[in-house]
Amino acid sequence: MEQLIKKSPRIEVVDALRGFAVMAIILVHNLEHFIFPVYPDDSPAWLNILDQGVFNGVFSLFVGKAYAIFALLFGFTFYIQTNNQRKQGKDFGYRFLWRLVLLAGFATLNAAFFPAGDVLLLFVVVGLVLFFTRNWSDKALLVTSVLFLLQPVEWYHYIAGLINPAHHLPDLKVGEMYTEVAEYTKAGNFGDFILGNITLGQKASLLWAVNAGRFFQTAGLFLLGFYIGRKQLFVSTERNLRLWVNILIVSAVAFAPLYTLKELIMKSDTLIQQTAGTAFDMWQKLAFTLVLVASFVILYQNKKFSSKVSNLRFYGKMSLTNYITQSIIGSLIYFPFGLYLAPYCGYTVSLLVGICTFLLQVWFCKWWLGKHKQGPLEHIWHKWTWMGTNK
Repeated sequence: MEQLIKKSPRIEVVDALRGFAVMAIILVHNLEHFIFPVYPDDSPAWLNILDQGVFNGVFSLFVGKAYAIFALLFGFTFYIQTNNQRKQGKDFGYRFLWRLVLLAGFATLNAAFFPAGDVLLLFVVVGLVLFFTRNWSDKALLVTSVLFLLQPVEWYHYIAGLINPAHHLPDLKVGEMYTEVAEYTKAGNFGDFILGNITLGQKASLLWAVNAGRFFQTAGLFLLGFYIGRKQLFVSTERNLRLWVNILIVSAVAFAPLYTLKELIMKSDTLIQQTAGTAFDMWQKLAFTLVLVASFVILYQNKKFSSKVSNLRFYGKMSLTNYITQSIIGSLIYFPFGLYLAPYCGYTVSLLVGICTFLLQVWFCKWWLGKHKQGPLEHIWHKWTWMGTNK
C-alpha cells in the first residue's frame, strides 16, 4: 500500500471529491445570493413552485454537507503534508502554523466580497487542533474526533437547562450583526462593503458558527480526515472499498432516524432546539455527508463514472482559487455596487448562474493547469508556506 502512495503522490479521487465539494458550495452560495437575501417579488406561480423545488433539492443535498467534505479533506491534506515532511525527518507543525496565518489572509480576501464572513477563517481558528494532535496515535485521533462530533457543548447546555430551567445560551448578537451587514450591503457603497465584511462580517460568521455547532464539528472532521489519511483509506484497495460500502450502509441507515428526531426536537422549546436540536442537526448532516463521500469514492472506482467527473479533478486542484473567485464573481452579479441582479434572480435562475460560474471556472482550471502545476492562489500559498526553503 505504501508503494501505491509513492507511485501516485496525488490520489485522484481526493481531487475530484474536493472539486465536488467546492462545486456544491458555489451552487448553495448562489441560491443564497452570497448571504444577500433579495429576490423577485412578483414571479409567476409556476416559477415559484419551481423555485421552491430547486431550493429544497439543493439545500437538502448540499447545505452543511459540502462544507463538511471540504473540512474532512482539509484534515486529509494536513496528513499528506505532515507525512511528506516526516519522511525527511522534519516536523511540519510549525510550518503549518505559518500556513494558517497565510490562510487567514486568503480568508480576508474572500470575506471582502462575501458578506457575513467566510468559512476559511473558521478553518484557521479550528486548524490549531491539528497542530496540537499531529503526533497523537491513530486511536487517540479517532476517539477525539468522535468526542468533538458528539457536540459536547450543546449537550452541556441541554443538561444545564434540565437542571436549571432558568439556564439560557449566551446571546452572541448574531442576528443584529447580520442586520447591519444587510444594511451596508444594500447601501451599495463599495468601501463600506469591503470594510464591513472583513470586520463585522467575519465576526458574525465566527459567532454564527458557534451557535450552529460548527466549531466542534469542524474540529472533529479535521481529525477524521487526518485519521483517514493515516489509514490510507482513500487508496484504491479491495479492503478499503469494502469499508466504504459499510460506511455507506451504516450512514444511510442512520440518516433517516437522525433526521426524523431532529425534526421532532425542533418542535420543542427554544433552548432544546438550540442544544439537542443543533446536535441532531449536525449528526443528520454528518450522516448524509458520509453517504455522499462513500458513494463518490465507490462510484469513482468505475471508469465510466470517473471519466464523466474527470473535470472535477482539475477543479479540485484549484479549490482555493475557485472558492475565492466565486465570491468575487457572485458579488459583481448580485450586489448593488455591481450588476445588482439579485432582485431579478429567483432560486432557479440563481442556480443557473451558479452552474454557469462553475463551468466557466472549470474551463479556466483546465486552461491554467495546462500551463502551470498549480492554480494561481495555490501557487502563492505553496510558495509563501515554504519561503526560506528550496521548495
